[in-house]
Amino acid sequence: MTRVRSIVRGVGSYLPQKIVTNAELAKTVDTSDEWIQQRVGIKERHVAAEGEFTSDLATAAARAALDNAGLTPDDIDLIIVATTTPDYTFPAAATLVQMKLGMHHGFAFDVQAVCSGFVYGVTTADSYLKNGLAKRALVIGAETFTRLLDWTDRTTCVLFGDGAGAMILERVELADGEPERGIIASALRSDGHHWDKLYVDGGPSSTGTAGHVHMQGPEVFRHAVGKITDVVYKTLEQSGHTVDDLDWFVPHQANKRIIDGAGQKLGLPPEKVVMTVDIHANTSAASVPLALSVAVGDGRIKQGDLVMLEAMGGGFTWGASLIRW
Repeated sequence: MTRVRSIVRGVGSYLPQKIVTNAELAKTVDTSDEWIQQRVGIKERHVAAEGEFTSDLATAAARAALDNAGLTPDDIDLIIVATTTPDYTFPAAATLVQMKLGMHHGFAFDVQAVCSGFVYGVTTADSYLKNGLAKRALVIGAETFTRLLDWTDRTTCVLFGDGAGAMILERVELADGEPERGIIASALRSDGHHWDKLYVDGGPSSTGTAGHVHMQGPEVFRHAVGKITDVVYKTLEQSGHTVDDLDWFVPHQANKRIIDGAGQKLGLPPEKVVMTVDIHANTSAASVPLALSVAVGDGRIKQGDLVMLEAMGGGFTWGASLIRW
Protein backbone atom coordinates (compact mmCIF):
# COMPACT_ATOMS: atom_id res chain seq x y z
CA MET A 1 0.00 0.00 0.00
CA THR A 2 1.29 3.46 -0.85
CA ARG A 3 0.80 6.94 0.56
CA VAL A 4 0.56 10.00 -1.69
CA ARG A 5 2.62 12.93 -0.47
CA SER A 6 3.64 16.36 -1.75
CA ILE A 7 7.39 16.63 -1.28
CA VAL A 8 9.58 19.73 -1.53
CA ARG A 9 11.82 19.66 -4.60
CA GLY A 10 13.32 23.13 -4.31
CA VAL A 11 13.07 26.67 -2.98
CA GLY A 12 14.17 30.06 -4.27
CA SER A 13 13.84 33.75 -3.59
CA TYR A 14 14.30 37.23 -4.98
CA LEU A 15 14.77 40.61 -3.31
CA PRO A 16 14.79 43.97 -5.08
CA GLN A 17 18.16 45.69 -5.16
CA LYS A 18 17.09 48.85 -3.35
CA ILE A 19 17.49 48.70 0.44
CA VAL A 20 15.92 51.30 2.72
CA THR A 21 17.38 51.47 6.23
CA ASN A 22 15.69 52.77 9.36
CA ALA A 23 18.04 55.74 9.31
CA GLU A 24 16.84 56.67 5.83
CA LEU A 25 13.20 56.48 6.92
CA ALA A 26 13.99 58.70 9.90
CA LYS A 27 14.85 61.49 7.44
CA THR A 28 11.29 61.64 6.13
CA VAL A 29 9.07 60.47 9.00
CA ASP A 30 9.10 60.98 12.78
CA THR A 31 10.87 57.77 13.79
CA SER A 32 14.33 56.40 14.62
CA ASP A 33 16.35 53.25 14.20
CA GLU A 34 16.14 52.64 17.95
CA TRP A 35 12.33 53.09 18.01
CA ILE A 36 11.78 50.65 15.13
CA GLN A 37 14.19 47.99 16.36
CA GLN A 38 12.82 48.06 19.91
CA ARG A 39 9.22 47.63 18.78
CA VAL A 40 9.44 45.27 15.79
CA GLY A 41 13.08 44.21 15.33
CA ILE A 42 13.41 45.57 11.80
CA LYS A 43 16.67 47.15 10.59
CA GLU A 44 16.03 47.46 6.84
CA ARG A 45 13.72 46.49 4.02
CA HIS A 46 13.90 46.01 0.24
CA VAL A 47 11.80 48.21 -2.05
CA ALA A 48 10.92 47.34 -5.65
CA ALA A 49 12.23 49.67 -8.34
CA GLU A 50 9.97 51.78 -10.51
CA GLY A 51 8.60 49.53 -13.23
CA GLU A 52 9.42 46.38 -11.23
CA PHE A 53 6.15 44.55 -10.61
CA THR A 54 5.00 41.71 -8.38
CA SER A 55 5.03 39.26 -11.30
CA ASP A 56 8.67 40.21 -12.00
CA LEU A 57 9.67 39.41 -8.42
CA ALA A 58 7.64 36.20 -8.53
CA THR A 59 9.20 35.07 -11.80
CA ALA A 60 12.74 35.67 -10.49
CA ALA A 61 11.97 33.64 -7.36
CA ALA A 62 10.40 30.91 -9.51
CA ARG A 63 13.51 30.64 -11.68
CA ALA A 64 15.69 30.39 -8.56
CA ALA A 65 13.49 27.58 -7.22
CA LEU A 66 13.60 25.75 -10.55
CA ASP A 67 17.40 26.00 -10.57
CA ASN A 68 17.52 24.72 -6.98
CA ALA A 69 15.34 21.75 -7.94
CA GLY A 70 17.14 21.01 -11.20
CA LEU A 71 13.87 21.45 -13.11
CA THR A 72 12.58 23.56 -16.01
CA PRO A 73 9.22 25.27 -16.58
CA ASP A 74 8.25 22.26 -18.72
CA ASP A 75 8.23 20.19 -15.52
CA ILE A 76 5.60 22.40 -13.82
CA ASP A 77 1.86 22.03 -14.41
CA LEU A 78 0.43 24.22 -11.62
CA ILE A 79 1.38 27.73 -10.50
CA ILE A 80 -0.12 29.37 -7.42
CA VAL A 81 0.89 32.92 -6.54
CA ALA A 82 -0.01 34.20 -3.08
CA THR A 83 -0.17 37.98 -3.21
CA THR A 84 -2.07 41.02 -2.01
CA THR A 85 -0.40 43.25 -4.59
CA PRO A 86 -0.96 41.77 -8.06
CA ASP A 87 0.15 43.74 -11.12
CA TYR A 88 -3.46 44.15 -12.21
CA THR A 89 -6.94 43.57 -10.80
CA PHE A 90 -6.92 40.82 -13.42
CA PRO A 91 -5.43 38.74 -14.95
CA ALA A 92 -3.97 36.82 -12.03
CA ALA A 93 -0.28 37.40 -11.32
CA ALA A 94 0.17 33.63 -11.62
CA THR A 95 -0.81 33.69 -15.30
CA LEU A 96 1.74 36.46 -15.92
CA VAL A 97 4.41 34.32 -14.25
CA GLN A 98 3.30 31.42 -16.44
CA MET A 99 3.76 33.64 -19.51
CA LYS A 100 7.15 34.97 -18.36
CA LEU A 101 8.37 31.41 -17.82
CA GLY A 102 7.37 30.62 -21.41
CA MET A 103 4.69 28.11 -20.40
CA HIS A 104 1.63 27.33 -22.53
CA HIS A 105 0.55 24.31 -20.49
CA GLY A 106 -0.85 23.68 -17.02
CA PHE A 107 -2.97 26.11 -15.02
CA ALA A 108 -2.30 29.09 -12.78
CA PHE A 109 -4.19 31.22 -10.28
CA ASP A 110 -3.71 33.58 -7.34
CA VAL A 111 -4.50 33.11 -3.65
CA GLN A 112 -5.35 36.16 -1.53
CA ALA A 113 -5.01 35.58 2.21
CA VAL A 114 -2.61 38.50 2.86
CA CYS A 115 0.30 37.43 5.11
CA SER A 116 -1.07 33.88 5.39
CA GLY A 117 -1.17 33.57 1.61
CA PHE A 118 1.87 31.34 1.16
CA VAL A 119 0.71 28.83 3.78
CA TYR A 120 -2.74 28.85 2.15
CA GLY A 121 -1.05 28.36 -1.23
CA VAL A 122 1.06 25.44 -0.04
CA THR A 123 -1.99 23.76 1.47
CA THR A 124 -4.02 24.35 -1.71
CA ALA A 125 -1.27 22.93 -3.91
CA ASP A 126 -0.99 19.90 -1.63
CA SER A 127 -4.70 19.19 -2.15
CA TYR A 128 -4.44 19.52 -5.95
CA LEU A 129 -1.41 17.23 -6.08
CA LYS A 130 -2.92 14.58 -3.84
CA ASN A 131 -6.09 14.61 -5.94
CA GLY A 132 -4.08 14.01 -9.10
CA LEU A 133 -4.86 17.33 -10.80
CA ALA A 134 -1.16 18.15 -11.13
CA LYS A 135 2.23 16.47 -10.80
CA ARG A 136 4.39 19.43 -9.80
CA ALA A 137 3.32 22.76 -8.36
CA LEU A 138 5.20 26.04 -8.17
CA VAL A 139 3.94 27.96 -5.12
CA ILE A 140 5.09 31.57 -4.86
CA GLY A 141 4.60 34.29 -2.28
CA ALA A 142 5.31 37.67 -3.90
CA GLU A 143 4.59 41.24 -2.86
CA THR A 144 5.30 44.84 -3.76
CA PHE A 145 3.65 45.74 -0.48
CA THR A 146 5.38 49.10 -0.16
CA ARG A 147 3.02 50.39 -2.87
CA LEU A 148 0.15 50.13 -0.40
CA LEU A 149 1.90 52.30 2.20
CA ASP A 150 1.26 55.86 3.29
CA TRP A 151 4.87 56.95 3.70
CA THR A 152 3.84 59.66 6.16
CA ASP A 153 2.30 57.14 8.58
CA ARG A 154 5.11 55.96 10.84
CA THR A 155 2.93 53.25 12.40
CA THR A 156 2.81 51.31 9.11
CA CYS A 157 5.48 52.54 6.68
CA VAL A 158 8.35 51.24 8.83
CA LEU A 159 6.95 47.70 8.94
CA PHE A 160 6.82 46.45 5.37
CA GLY A 161 9.07 45.52 2.47
CA ASP A 162 8.99 43.87 -0.97
CA GLY A 163 10.21 40.48 -2.11
CA ALA A 164 9.30 37.01 -3.35
CA GLY A 165 9.93 33.41 -2.38
CA ALA A 166 9.02 30.17 -4.12
CA MET A 167 8.69 26.46 -3.40
CA ILE A 168 8.28 23.53 -5.80
CA LEU A 169 6.12 20.64 -4.61
CA GLU A 170 5.95 17.25 -6.34
CA ARG A 171 3.42 14.44 -5.99
CA VAL A 172 5.08 11.14 -5.01
CA GLU A 173 3.88 7.78 -3.79
CA LEU A 174 5.66 6.45 -0.72
CA ALA A 175 5.66 2.70 -0.22
CA ASP A 176 5.05 1.16 3.18
CA GLY A 177 8.22 1.34 5.23
CA GLU A 178 9.60 4.36 3.38
CA PRO A 179 10.51 7.32 5.61
CA GLU A 180 7.89 10.06 5.91
CA ARG A 181 8.45 12.94 3.50
CA GLY A 182 6.64 16.05 2.35
CA ILE A 183 3.59 17.80 3.72
CA ILE A 184 2.30 15.82 6.69
CA ALA A 185 -0.53 18.01 8.00
CA SER A 186 -1.94 21.51 7.67
CA ALA A 187 -4.56 23.68 9.34
CA LEU A 188 -6.15 26.89 8.04
CA ARG A 189 -8.34 29.39 9.87
CA SER A 190 -10.01 32.76 9.32
CA ASP A 191 -12.34 35.13 11.15
CA GLY A 192 -13.65 38.06 9.16
CA HIS A 193 -15.03 39.79 12.26
CA HIS A 194 -11.53 41.23 12.75
CA TRP A 195 -11.24 42.71 9.23
CA ASP A 196 -10.92 46.32 10.44
CA LYS A 197 -7.91 45.59 12.64
CA LEU A 198 -5.65 45.26 9.58
CA TYR A 199 -6.92 46.34 6.17
CA VAL A 200 -6.43 48.51 3.10
CA ASP A 201 -8.93 51.34 2.60
CA GLY A 202 -9.46 50.80 -1.11
CA GLY A 203 -10.49 48.31 -3.75
CA PRO A 204 -12.11 47.96 -7.18
CA SER A 205 -15.65 47.59 -5.79
CA SER A 206 -15.47 50.21 -3.04
CA THR A 207 -13.26 53.12 -4.10
CA GLY A 208 -11.77 52.14 -7.44
CA THR A 209 -8.31 52.74 -5.94
CA ALA A 210 -5.62 50.58 -4.38
CA GLY A 211 -5.78 52.39 -1.02
CA HIS A 212 -3.37 52.39 1.92
CA VAL A 213 -2.68 50.03 4.80
CA HIS A 214 -4.33 50.73 8.16
CA MET A 215 -3.60 48.72 11.29
CA GLN A 216 -4.63 48.61 14.93
CA GLY A 217 -1.21 47.45 16.06
CA PRO A 218 -1.96 46.58 19.69
CA GLU A 219 -5.08 44.62 18.66
CA VAL A 220 -3.18 42.64 16.05
CA PHE A 221 -0.46 41.88 18.58
CA ARG A 222 -3.05 40.81 21.17
CA HIS A 223 -4.56 38.22 18.85
CA ALA A 224 -1.39 37.04 17.11
CA VAL A 225 0.40 34.82 19.61
CA GLY A 226 -2.74 32.92 20.66
CA LYS A 227 -3.90 32.27 17.10
CA ILE A 228 -0.42 31.25 15.97
CA THR A 229 0.07 28.71 18.73
CA ASP A 230 -3.48 27.37 18.38
CA VAL A 231 -3.02 26.45 14.73
CA VAL A 232 0.46 25.01 15.34
CA TYR A 233 -0.89 22.73 18.06
CA LYS A 234 -3.77 21.67 15.80
CA THR A 235 -1.38 20.73 13.02
CA LEU A 236 0.83 18.78 15.40
CA GLU A 237 -2.23 16.98 16.80
CA GLN A 238 -3.27 15.88 13.31
CA SER A 239 0.21 14.55 12.58
CA GLY A 240 0.87 12.73 15.85
CA HIS A 241 3.95 14.86 16.48
CA THR A 242 4.79 17.18 19.37
CA VAL A 243 6.62 20.48 19.65
CA ASP A 244 9.70 18.58 20.82
CA ASP A 245 9.84 16.79 17.46
CA LEU A 246 10.25 20.03 15.52
CA ASP A 247 13.65 20.82 14.07
CA TRP A 248 12.64 24.24 12.75
CA PHE A 249 9.85 26.77 13.20
CA VAL A 250 9.50 29.16 10.25
CA PRO A 251 6.90 31.81 11.18
CA HIS A 252 5.56 34.79 9.32
CA GLN A 253 8.09 37.59 9.69
CA ALA A 254 5.94 40.45 10.95
CA ASN A 255 7.31 41.47 14.31
CA LYS A 256 10.18 40.11 16.40
CA ARG A 257 8.12 40.39 19.59
CA ILE A 258 5.32 38.29 18.09
CA ILE A 259 7.80 35.67 16.86
CA ASP A 260 9.54 35.59 20.26
CA GLY A 261 6.20 35.38 22.06
CA ALA A 262 4.97 32.49 19.93
CA GLY A 263 8.25 30.62 20.34
CA GLN A 264 8.15 31.03 24.11
CA LYS A 265 4.51 29.94 24.35
CA LEU A 266 5.28 26.85 22.28
CA GLY A 267 8.35 26.12 24.39
CA LEU A 268 10.69 26.31 21.43
CA PRO A 269 14.31 27.35 22.00
CA PRO A 270 15.29 30.45 19.98
CA GLU A 271 17.87 28.46 18.02
CA LYS A 272 15.04 26.47 16.37
CA VAL A 273 13.22 29.61 15.17
CA VAL A 274 14.11 31.05 11.76
CA MET A 275 14.01 34.85 11.87
CA THR A 276 14.66 37.23 8.97
CA VAL A 277 12.37 40.12 9.90
CA ASP A 278 15.41 42.27 10.72
CA ILE A 279 16.65 42.28 7.10
CA HIS A 280 13.42 41.73 5.15
CA ALA A 281 10.76 43.50 7.28
CA ASN A 282 7.20 42.22 6.79
CA THR A 283 6.88 41.11 3.17
CA SER A 284 3.36 39.72 3.68
CA ALA A 285 2.85 36.52 1.64
CA ALA A 286 6.54 36.48 0.69
CA SER A 287 7.88 36.39 4.25
CA VAL A 288 7.64 32.65 4.95
CA PRO A 289 9.20 31.47 1.65
CA LEU A 290 11.91 34.15 1.95
CA ALA A 291 12.79 32.90 5.44
CA LEU A 292 12.70 29.29 4.19
CA SER A 293 15.02 30.12 1.33
CA VAL A 294 17.53 31.72 3.71
CA ALA A 295 17.49 28.76 6.11
CA VAL A 296 17.80 26.20 3.31
CA GLY A 297 20.50 28.23 1.60
CA ASP A 298 22.68 28.51 4.70
CA GLY A 299 22.32 24.81 5.49
CA ARG A 300 20.17 25.02 8.60
CA ILE A 301 17.19 23.21 7.06
CA LYS A 302 18.29 19.93 5.56
CA GLN A 303 16.75 16.71 4.29
CA GLY A 304 14.88 14.81 6.99
CA ASP A 305 14.20 17.85 9.18
CA LEU A 306 10.70 18.43 10.53
CA VAL A 307 9.69 22.00 9.66
CA MET A 308 6.63 23.94 10.83
CA LEU A 309 5.46 26.86 8.68
CA GLU A 310 3.08 29.39 10.23
CA ALA A 311 1.52 32.71 9.27
CA MET A 312 -1.20 35.15 10.28
CA GLY A 313 -2.54 38.07 8.29
CA GLY A 314 -5.34 40.50 7.71
CA GLY A 315 -8.82 39.08 7.64
CA PHE A 316 -7.87 37.67 10.10
CA THR A 317 -6.44 34.62 8.36
CA TRP A 318 -3.95 32.21 9.87
CA GLY A 319 -2.57 28.75 9.20
CA ALA A 320 0.23 26.26 9.63
CA SER A 321 1.77 23.43 7.62
CA LEU A 322 4.08 20.67 8.86
CA ILE A 323 6.64 19.41 6.37
CA ARG A 324 9.23 16.63 6.54
CA TRP A 325 12.01 18.08 4.41
